[in-house]
Amino acid sequence: MHETANDDAVVFYTNPMSRGRIVRWMLEETGQPYRTEVLAFGEAMKSPAYLAVNPMGKVPAITHRGVAVTEAAAICAYLADAFPAAGLAPAFDSPLRGTYYRWLFFAAGPVEAAVSAKALDLLAPAERAGMVGYGSFGQVVAALELAAQSADPWLLGAQFSAADVYLGSQILWGQAFRTLPERQAFAEYGARLQQRPAYQRATAIDDALRDDVG
Repeated sequence: MHETANDDAVVFYTNPMSRGRIVRWMLEETGQPYRTEVLAFGEAMKSPAYLAVNPMGKVPAITHRGVAVTEAAAICAYLADAFPAAGLAPAFDSPLRGTYYRWLFFAAGPVEAAVSAKALDLLAPAERAGMVGYGSFGQVVAALELAAQSADPWLLGAQFSAADVYLGSQILWGQAFRTLPERQAFAEYGARLQQRPAYQRATAIDDALRDDVG
């Protein structure tokens, strides 16, 4: 766990029962110090002080060097670029940058939207599938399975990246909460992700916090 009072450090706003778990994992992967601010759901997230950080009144969010960043995928991408020594993003001139962006934003767009819509029984009807970015739930699952199958061992090959943190979190949660169907590729990729020391540290931290706030 990296905690600090350094003004130049990342301040991480989260709740252990939220998508903040994705960002915690990413922060642990960077190996950089950060300070955690745990917010309860409800009034704390809607306070004027926090709305100045994230007008949506939701977590996760970070501030770093006077800048606020919200949305878990954006935070992961930001942290990868802010701390390049961690090697969590391909070089800007690398062809792998395209693959990195592809899967990172596929997970943030079609996967997030389709899984949420299905859970709420709000998927677009087949005749109107062209109006939504995810098309159909089946198409999203098939593309996500392709991503997991292509991970050898990671989405960029030998290089683990922020795309693995974000897309991998979608798969791990989908399997845990049964919002995604079981696939061998999901299980194998997920097992590799869960072996990462940063994932294990982040999970232990948030599980302990969950017990405290719960």
